[in-house]
Amino acid sequence: MVRMSDDAKQAAALRVVMMPRDANVYGTIFGGVILSYIDQAGFIEARKHGLHRWVTVSIEKVDFRAPVFIGDVVSFLTSTESTGTSSVKVRVRVEAERYRSGQTVPVTEARLTMVAIDAAGKPIPFDSPPSVGPKDREQPAS
Repeated sequence: MVRMSDDAKQAAALRVVMMPRDANVYGTIFGGVILSYIDQAGFIEARKHGLHRWVTVSIEKVDFRAPVFIGDVVSFLTSTESTGTSSVKVRVRVEAERYRSGQTVPVTEARLTMVAIDAAGKPIPFDSPPSVGPKDREQPAS
């Protein structure tokens, strides 16, 4: 397993405005909504290592330190912490920019293990040639 430096720069994988559909009756965003975006951000970071099907194998403990409110702009910042043969360990840091004040507050962070797989669902080395491409996503032109 290859370890990356601790001070690896994090890149913004996603930025999302939280909408009323994402909130509970108290006006705070459901934790599951944030978890779903964490998973998507992890995929975006893992995909930098190879054009493959990437699946989430694990998400380590996630503690929410601050609520997220309707109208907040939430950033999901990612970096690669380490790599194996078919896996990538991704750090995702979540911050909310408050709608009313513009203040940025830390919300949570997570560490995900993402694994590259083939069409049969078997792990493959992520440095192998791309296993997905336009033909896997697009419909043929008529």
